[in-house]
This record gives sequence, structure tokens and C-alpha cells, in this order.
Amino acid sequence: MKIYTKTGDDGETGLFGGPRVRKDHIRIEAYGTVDELNAVLGVVRTQSPPPELDALLVTFQNQLFDLGAELATPEPKKFGIAGVTPQQVAALESAIDRHEAELEPLKQFILPGGTPAAASLHLARTICRRAERLLVTLAAVVVEGNEGLVAEPISSDALIYLNRLSDLLFVLARWTNRKAGVADVPWQKSI
Repeated sequence: MKIYTKTGDDGETGLFGGPRVRKDHIRIEAYGTVDELNAVLGVVRTQSPPPELDALLVTFQNQLFDLGAELATPEPKKFGIAGVTPQQVAALESAIDRHEAELEPLKQFILPGGTPAAASLHLARTICRRAERLLVTLAAVVVEGNEGLVAEPISSDALIYLNRLSDLLFVLARWTNRKAGVADVPWQKSI
């Protein structure tokens, strides 16, 4: 199988089981940003994170790949594409609680940074937030459906998942710094 197909040379791409759309379509932006987030988590994994963190990251990478497939398919249920589940959201919440219990409570805002892995987790958090915003935008798009005008089908669990994942990435950045003996850097007003 060749990596290039030449079918996207005109600025369009095909959705799985759906029509061809422009490459700047909001659906493409959304799953492209999920893919970008996945890649940054791969970068974190190259930075020798603690084994517990690495195990979490590989789980997130697989789940994000599933989410990307869901977003690349206008009718995921019709094609048997599994969506994000409430159980996955609950697992994120459990991980937040478990890791946050090891941290000092925040008393002020902190700057992204610390160890390379923690800084990369902060970057992943911001990309996750962008993906979440794009899903909100996509969910507001109205398209012509079998029953007239309908909203783009976006799982509410997908939105919740990205919201919780970004929270967890923030906690994991702090946790990673703590494990390395690196303090959070407090934000200081410059004015």
C-alpha cells in the first residue's frame, strides 16, 4: 500500500463512510488536533517518564486514536466505531484524584515548565483544550440530514473526556515535577 494516494491534492479529503470535505473543515481540524495531542503524548513517552505515567500515556494514546476514528466518521455507530465511554471518563477522574492526592494544594497559578516531560505535558494540556474547543464548534454546526437540518453528531462523552483529560494532564505535569524533585514555578504578575 502506498502512503500517497494523490486524492487529496485538490485540498479535499474523504471522511470514513461519508463525503469528501475540504481539509480545513471543522471536523478535520478537530480530529487533526486530537492526532496532534496524541503525537505530543508520544513525545512525553520519549522523555523517560515514571513507569506509572508511561502506562497511562499509552492508554490515552490508544483512546485518542479511537476518538480520532469517531470524529473522522460522520455516522460512527453505523460503521461500528466505538466512541468514548463514561467508564473512560470515570478512569480519568480516578487518575486525577489519585495523583492530585500526592500534590500540595495550589495556592496560586503556576507557569508551564519544570522537567522536559512536565513541560511537554503542559503543552499536551493546551492542545487538548484546543481539541475540546473545536469539538464544541463542530457540535454547533448544522448539516442537512435525513430529517432536515440537524447538528453534527458529536458524543457528549467525547467532550467530557477531553475536558477531564486536560485536567489530568495538568495534574500529571505537576506530579511529574514532584517525582523529579522540581518545584512548580509560581506566576508572578509583571505589572
